[in-house]
Amino acid sequence: VAIFHASFHPTQGNTLDWSLKASPDLDLNHVEFSALPSGLHLVEEDVVYFTKGPHHGVCVFRRRRTTEHGHRGFRLSSLGILLAKSARPRPWRHVPALKRLISNIYSSLEDHDTLDISEADFDPARVFFEERKVQRADLGGAGDWRGWPSDLDGVRPDADSYGLAPNPTLHLPHLLRILGPSALTLYKHVLGRRRILIFTLPPVEAACILCQVASDICFEAQVDSTHTSKTKLKGRNADGIKALGMVNLNDMDKLKEEGANGRGWIACTTDAIFLEKPSYYDLLIDLTTSTPSKASRPTLHISRPMAQKPGTRGPSHELVTVRFTWSDVKLWTELNRILDRDGSGHHHDCADCGVPASSSSSSSSPGSPNAKPKTSAWTDVWRLYEDVCVICAGLWMGSWRANSRASYTSVNGNQWGQAREDGDQDLSIDGTYVRNLGMGIEGRPSVSSSMGMASSTSTSSAGFGSGIGNNGGGAGIGNSGSRISLRTMPQVEDDDDLASPAAQDARENAERQLRTTLALLQTFHAHTCFQLSTLAAFLPPASAIEGGRTVVLTPKDILAFELGPLSTLDARFVEWIAEEYAGDTRVVIKRGWKDLLGMVFGLS
Repeated sequence: VAIFHASFHPTQGNTLDWSLKASPDLDLNHVEFSALPSGLHLVEEDVVYFTKGPHHGVCVFRRRRTTEHGHRGFRLSSLGILLAKSARPRPWRHVPALKRLISNIYSSLEDHDTLDISEADFDPARVFFEERKVQRADLGGAGDWRGWPSDLDGVRPDADSYGLAPNPTLHLPHLLRILGPSALTLYKHVLGRRRILIFTLPPVEAACILCQVASDICFEAQVDSTHTSKTKLKGRNADGIKALGMVNLNDMDKLKEEGANGRGWIACTTDAIFLEKPSYYDLLIDLTTSTPSKASRPTLHISRPMAQKPGTRGPSHELVTVRFTWSDVKLWTELNRILDRDGSGHHHDCADCGVPASSSSSSSSPGSPNAKPKTSAWTDVWRLYEDVCVICAGLWMGSWRANSRASYTSVNGNQWGQAREDGDQDLSIDGTYVRNLGMGIEGRPSVSSSMGMASSTSTSSAGFGSGIGNNGGGAGIGNSGSRISLRTMPQVEDDDDLASPAAQDARENAERQLRTTLALLQTFHAHTCFQLSTLAAFLPPASAIEGGRTVVLTPKDILAFELGPLSTLDARFVEWIAEEYAGDTRVVIKRGWKDLLGMVFGLS
């Protein structure tokens, strides 16, 4: 619905140089601040995802060198677009074409004495816009949601060379590897439709991609009404949690408005001042704590209200570090089996979009310049801490794990994947960090690493087939979009040009990554349906509710959700999903000492 060019002027700041709109009523005020977030002057190029009202947008940033007076050696500018409102906006599909367009425009300026762009220089952008301008109100079905197999259809390992863009959802396995068990804290906030902010440093494309991936974890359950026949619950919001993309100081009012409607949002920012304003969000994911010099994961903080004395002024909220609860171990074990089967001993490069990668080992020889110091899981303090917590939680929850089949498994009587392999599969001595562009992408291994994967590909793919092919299982799974067999699985497109061994390995690896992503999404969806089905069991029938009703849950009732009765976060999670799915019924969790002791000693 719009295309625009924004640049930074040394005296005027961010300015909107040029634009075209499908409708004169479309407001582009302040879009230049979204296209040029703080800190981009530190990188040569980047991709920024953002929102403007109901429209999702994306822009390509470039830093051009210049000797012009007053520009401090660089010209900073972005070329971006806004998409029509739809159920499933896909701005990433336009990124390769936008990159070619901005390169075409800027290359035409090389013979000029100045880098200022004239109206004639924007002719390629006009042609670009006219070819893609919205023509129909229904978009011809372009923005419809038809389930994950359809959404991920046509994935291919050489997408960039064909002018295509990989779906961000395919980075879900890597998001789980980055966050570890703490990813389930993010999952609870997404399902509970909370306000989630990711703090990052430039380049920002990785954080924007993570926003989209996180919003996809519960997307199917939040937008697909067919699951309500199984869970008997219907959410207040018909749309999924909103991925706002990049936000800045000009978006303060926007964050308040988006948070007030109950839909929830996920955004990212480079403005450190948001760290001092925790009242604007519920969960903060700090990617800056995970760098090459820090062998640690990103840090998660929850925003907690502070008690204030009457008549005093000060911060109303504070940030408290949070990781994961012991009740998360059961679901994490299921997810980790899927990730281990995908891993098969090889490591993933991941950074075409800048998403951080975690390597288990280095394939370089000890004498090579790229060789990494060898390390085991015992030398990683944080990994050791996680392992100890998982072991203790497993012992404490022994009665839960004695079930013959997990409540959220999607396989009849079987678990996904294999037993966990030895070795550090999440962190290395270099740490898990946000990589720059050009440092590889998960699912697109280098030739040296992909050649070593050929022998394990067939085994891994066959293993996934045994799990994905079964349609039985988890509580509340009746949606055809969650039941995926190899016959209906979208396959990577074949091409005669992809005949080399390296290309074949890349194609097989892309198929493996696709299967892993679908298996993870199915597991999350099954667990979501289980949680909602359990909640429905405690709620009174709709016909028995007159003017609202309060349902009181005890710590013993929390065990029915397979959550921790001693965990404050788990109790809040149940209250969050009740706000969304319980209608006019109010759910209250009793957590007094009397209730906790009654649960421990089996007293009613």
